Amino acid sequence: QVQLVESGGGLVHSGGSRILSCVASGVDFGDAFMRWYRQAPGKELELVASITRAGTSTTYADSVKGRFTISRDNAKDQGFLQMDILKPEDTAVYYCNLDLPTGSRHWGRGTQVTVSS
Repeated sequence: QVQLVESGGGLVHSGGSRILSCVASGVDFGDAFMRWYRQAPGKELELVASITRAGTSTTYADSVKGRFTISRDNAKDQGFLQMDILKPEDTAVYYCNLDLPTGSRHWGRGTQVTVSS
């Protein structure tokens, strides 16, 4: 059974930093395309960042480009989202997502990030 567990959320002041992690189990992590999404209260789910299986290519939403960095450690079945220069509008629940070659998609339960102004 595939399980994704996010951690690292919490309360941070505007301009601060936070690093989120996503630990995977029950899956060959290196085979999975990984993404981070977020959902703010009353808003739709937003794709924040993605990273290829080998970690050689990344993409970012315009809203976080230059401030967030996605990375992964396939040896440890772990992914990360380094968030710098945080803004109140970054407040959301952040979700880790894996896409497998089989076509299946898996989600964590999310971790709340709250940025105070």
